[in-house]
Amino acid sequence: MKRVKFFVRYATKLMMVGVLVGMVAACKNDDDNTVEPQSITDIVVMNNDFTILRAAVTRAGLADALDAGTLTVFAPNDAAFIASGIPDVAAVNALPEATLKSILEYHVLNSTVESSAIATAADQEVGTLGGQNLYITKNAGGVSVNGAMVIAADVDAANGVIHVIDRVLMPPTRSLLEIAQGNSDFSYLVAAVTRAAASSQVVVDALSSPGSAFTVFAPTNQAFIDAGFPTEASLAAADPATLTSILLYHVVPGRVFSTNLTTGDVATAATTPVKVDVGTGVTITGAGNGTNAASVTSANMLATNGVVHVIDRVLLP
Repeated sequence: MKRVKFFVRYATKLMMVGVLVGMVAACKNDDDNTVEPQSITDIVVMNNDFTILRAAVTRAGLADALDAGTLTVFAPNDAAFIASGIPDVAAVNALPEATLKSILEYHVLNSTVESSAIATAADQEVGTLGGQNLYITKNAGGVSVNGAMVIAADVDAANGVIHVIDRVLMPPTRSLLEIAQGNSDFSYLVAAVTRAAASSQVVVDALSSPGSAFTVFAPTNQAFIDAGFPTEASLAAADPATLTSILLYHVVPGRVFSTNLTTGDVATAATTPVKVDVGTGVTITGAGNGTNAASVTSANMLATNGVVHVIDRVLLP
């Protein structure tokens, strides 16, 4: 009987020692298994808001590049891709790999930039992994990049930081004039520029020169029709000096994204300012438009020498 009690007490002690050892081991494992920050690639792979970006990174062969170094990534989520006309993985896979790589590298900086380190200023020029410049603005409305808003900042990664944005950033490849020439809905605008050149090259120079940046409020074909130019031929027959005056009234010196616009008068390349009103949308009113404001219907088309905002009415000085 004594022997039985001895074994019971001995077994009980062993169990207690085992529990203590287990607790120590568990604490040690908790220390050893401290969650390490994930790399930028890991975050993109594991976050279901980045399914289209994940496919793009894979197709472009940039997973390893985003897994190392010290980087800042302005990351479009799925909604941003959809809003930018790339609705799904199939659309990503339809893009040439070189094009996709160029687009993605345009979203990456070769250093870590927390939102707190961004100065309060407009259009701060920053070089990207692809060699071209981004334009970062920080103001009362928040942080934006080329007019795309940062909707979630400072997602920390082991090799940098992610800022989630609401649009895909497209690296500029064409001048302001080339954007107009390449868009069939701007054929009247191109006809007006061509006719104005018979009087002066100032409009052509502003739209094509690589040395300066301008912002153009670009009227659509329908806007010209509504303004009394029913055909391109009617523009070809218009007074060149008059067209030059009208066109310069649509040109603002500098690179002004939609997120830089505020309500008030804005100076133009003509002698008269336009009136900007920023509310739920952006409207522009010319001195000769009375109360008939033009609405910005598409914003922030980046050119190599400026920005285009599409409007639905011709601005009259």
